[in-house]
Amino acid sequence: MKLWMKYVKQRRRGILAGVLFCAVFTISFVLYQLPVKAVLYPAALCFFLGILFTILDYRRVKQKHDLLAGMQELTDLITETLPAVDGIEDEDYQDLIRMFKREHRKVVSDSQRTYSEMVDYYTIWAHQIKTPIASMRLTLQNEDTALSRQLTNDLFRIEQYVEMVLTFLRLNSESTDYVIREYELDGIIRQSVKKYAGEFISRRLSLVYEPFHMSVLTDEKWLSFVIEQVLSNALKYTPSGSISITMEPGNRLCIRDTGIGIAPEDLPRIFEHGYTGYNGRADKKASGIGLYLCKRICTRLGHGIEAESRIDEGTCIIIDLSREHLEVE
Repeated sequence: MKLWMKYVKQRRRGILAGVLFCAVFTISFVLYQLPVKAVLYPAALCFFLGILFTILDYRRVKQKHDLLAGMQELTDLITETLPAVDGIEDEDYQDLIRMFKREHRKVVSDSQRTYSEMVDYYTIWAHQIKTPIASMRLTLQNEDTALSRQLTNDLFRIEQYVEMVLTFLRLNSESTDYVIREYELDGIIRQSVKKYAGEFISRRLSLVYEPFHMSVLTDEKWLSFVIEQVLSNALKYTPSGSISITMEPGNRLCIRDTGIGIAPEDLPRIFEHGYTGYNGRADKKASGIGLYLCKRICTRLGHGIEAESRIDEGTCIIIDLSREHLEVE
């Protein structure tokens, strides 16, 4: 019906002209007082011929419309499957389409090359920056002062940000390094918690965790990144109290803190790219990337991730490990 209304609108001049011609003939017959029956037969004949022509013309227009609509999903074959030229305008439009296609191909090629160069640069940068970081860490290991401990914690944060850059680049890469198999969940959690042991001590936060003695189908490296990001956020926004790691029914790993919580209006959007919310704006240093990466990684691993929170009571990030629609390697 929508296409028909567009067709009528496009052919409105021809329809109006036909109506005007009929009106002229009718007025002429009335003025000359000619018998009406003399015009009924040719008028009816013209009417049915007009209906037939309209049906055939609409069918031709619809076929062309369907073909062009289907070509919207084509890429390089678009210029090879254009409908037959039917007039000067069609030829001009097809020339424009071919020109736009050439421009589009050039823009896509330039964009891909630019993105590839950017990824290569940041990948090299991320690996090169690890050398001075390792050197500084070795230097700080020889000292045991309040300043050296603070610098060690800051250096650890820098390492986390570098790892976040590498993770972001890997996620957008065409190749992946997923190794999906059964892993002991306690081993992954202990490894992640160990990295933040200094943060727990310096912030005087207690950790509540009892081993689960269970295995999960996942990728160890990528799941470790998710857990570390959640722990990092919990430490950042928990000035006092504790952080607990528990397992709820349905293989739901819960990392709960007693921090400042998340505003109700921010909670539905915390996994969006670049969204920091009220806490992030107050902190001034939040990037809004960590939880976004966690969401993307969990989606690729077949895990779910969600959040529950109340202001001034804390936040709980739930990682659903039961979604194991993956093949074991």
